[in-house]
Amino acid sequence: MIDSTMIGTRIREKRMSMGIRQTELAKAAEISPSYLNLIEHNRRRIGGRTLLKLADALEVEPALLSEGAEATLISALHEAAGAQKEHQAELARTEEFAGRFPGWAQLVASLHQRVESVERSVQSLTDRMAHDPHLAASLHEVISTVTAIRSTASILADTHEIEPEWQHRFHRNIGEDSRRLAEGAQALVRYLEAGPDGDAEFLSPQDELHAVLDEAGYSFAAIEEAADPVAAVARVEDDLSEKLESASSRRMLHLVLKQYASDVGRVSLLSLRTALAAEGLEPDALARRLGIGLPLLFRRLATLPEDEVGPIGLIVCDNSGSLLFRKSIDGFGTPSVAGACALWPVFHVMRQPGAPIRVHLRQAGRVNVSVLAMAAAEQVTPPTFDQPALTQGYMLLLPERDGDAIPSVDVGITCRICPREDCAVRREPSIISQAF
Repeated sequence: MIDSTMIGTRIREKRMSMGIRQTELAKAAEISPSYLNLIEHNRRRIGGRTLLKLADALEVEPALLSEGAEATLISALHEAAGAQKEHQAELARTEEFAGRFPGWAQLVASLHQRVESVERSVQSLTDRMAHDPHLAASLHEVISTVTAIRSTASILADTHEIEPEWQHRFHRNIGEDSRRLAEGAQALVRYLEAGPDGDAEFLSPQDELHAVLDEAGYSFAAIEEAADPVAAVARVEDDLSEKLESASSRRMLHLVLKQYASDVGRVSLLSLRTALAAEGLEPDALARRLGIGLPLLFRRLATLPEDEVGPIGLIVCDNSGSLLFRKSIDGFGTPSVAGACALWPVFHVMRQPGAPIRVHLRQAGRVNVSVLAMAAAEQVTPPTFDQPALTQGYMLLLPERDGDAIPSVDVGITCRICPREDCAVRREPSIISQAF
């Protein structure tokens, strides 16, 4: 990491001189506005990859922001070494390597950034191909239309004498189905051509929902400050529903806001902040002080602004292992819906809801960033003779804490893009390590 106390100030001054809004620069750098705000106020150290993206968005050389191009290069080399733990790089001689062989050092750093970019693209494409319901529906529509055209054409070809009325009807059906096939195929091609980082013509309902939640910062003041949080849900829902195209995403939004209002009714923002001031960001102590369970505490912590408590991520899954909710944290990748790494503790606590887990997670194939993960589960519905208990797992993600005597676990995102070859829980080969 670059050890500079003024880099954030220089980023802020350059942004303001160019008239760029903080949200616009954050989007260009692929980070959250709240995280950029912490950087600009010199409250977060910045890695080489993020620095390069900010410099590119601000149209300046990274050296002008970091006060020395070599510092950026050394940082990038450290990131490259951290991402390839199977190779023991001589980190103590990184500065010497960058100074003596700057061309080779730049090449290594560039290749590392390229690998990261390819991994992100593969991850996004894998999610879309495997889990995107809209893509599956589009393919089904194309196949169904082709089948209908073929069936009608077979009748016309195999039947020698057809009444004019029926012949006209068959011709009309072929014409309508052909137009429908052309429209469906064009929409499918546009969607695939949009690429993983493009604005696709349509997103899955869950992607729609999380885009709206991310834009709102996962926090809703209208509900937090309302005398009756449940009554405030309708007003917030009306405002946000306009941004959602599908009925499914609007239904999911209603469930999220309903849960949000229920949580606010049980733990107010004032009581949460008071507990934080007394205990710090220690979930065990906070839960005891507030007299609540860890899952409820995790949900409330995930709604706090990042500039107030720092980055906090939250993953929620159900009995099937499908991801119901995902608030990301920088450096920890998640698939869109399902197929996440089986080593994640959020899946382990589902078997023992009364036994929470706390570990450091290092994600294979990603930037050298570890996170502190705390997982707990809660029973959503009680068991009956007709139906087993429904359980949800929660995994809170915080930045790694130095000095904690907490075990570390190497995990992946999904098996399809995980480079770990010796994993006992691998479900399918990795296209990263074994190619396509």
